[in-house]
Amino acid sequence: MHLPSTTALRVIAALAQHGTVSAAAVALSLTQSAVSKQLKAVEALIGLTLFNRARHGLVPTEAGIVYIEQARVALGALETAAVRTARLRGSRPVLRLHVLPILGDRWFMQRLIGFTDQHPDVDVQFVTYASREAHRDVDVVFRFGEGQWPGWNADYFLGRDVVLVGAPMTLDRGGGIADWRDIARFRLLVHPQTPLHWDRLFAQYGGLDIPPEQTITLSYYALVIRGAIGGQGLALVPRTLITRELAAGELVNPLGIGFESQNCYWLTTPNERPREGVLKHFCVWALAEAARSEMPQGAVSA
Repeated sequence: MHLPSTTALRVIAALAQHGTVSAAAVALSLTQSAVSKQLKAVEALIGLTLFNRARHGLVPTEAGIVYIEQARVALGALETAAVRTARLRGSRPVLRLHVLPILGDRWFMQRLIGFTDQHPDVDVQFVTYASREAHRDVDVVFRFGEGQWPGWNADYFLGRDVVLVGAPMTLDRGGGIADWRDIARFRLLVHPQTPLHWDRLFAQYGGLDIPPEQTITLSYYALVIRGAIGGQGLALVPRTLITRELAAGELVNPLGIGFESQNCYWLTTPNERPREGVLKHFCVWALAEAARSEMPQGAVSA
């Protein structure tokens, strides 16, 4: 039996994560043509279609869901091997991180130079497709959830401030939002990891009944944000992920509507790994940088 290349596996996983050929190409530093060719090659190899095209991006087929899961397992095993063998190279301190793609793209990578400039001797390595097995060999895992993971120390990182946003054209087309009840006139974009966000918002303001046909579920925050910018509907998104879009006017937060969510981003480290040395320096830097980035505009830290 012929097996797909590692590049092909990374393409499949990236398409599932990012939802479009163009976004996957950027994430993998490949051309869109190369990504499309890798996808076609895998589909030809197994004789099944892995993705269907929809208005909001690529949607995995039943075969695609199975293949994506196993591709991630294979990539996780390879990265576990890479992490373990890295320990055998020289005496340079190594810091192994797993960063969620949306957090890495919209917050982390633009700030990492602040740490590497302070610690140029540290070899910072990223585990992108970390499996449960690989997590045991990673120093820091950035997670999304409510902050409870057995065996891990968790510190709040970012994202509690969730805001209602939409594109200006969406609001204009729907007649604007003069009162929170006007939300009921719009299509709502739903993130599957936070399906109760809309219930939480409506409970805070008094309750609304939105029929299921008025919602669209999008698999990743990247798709939710793109859908909102593209006029697909209103979204609830952590403010920290869309600061650029809000500043540029691509998205607006009508009436300042939002709430504080328990589902957010956390910096976690294994219980058995003390936060000392390089790990301590990184955690102190990252948490301070996150707190500074969430300060209200115009505020000055003490």
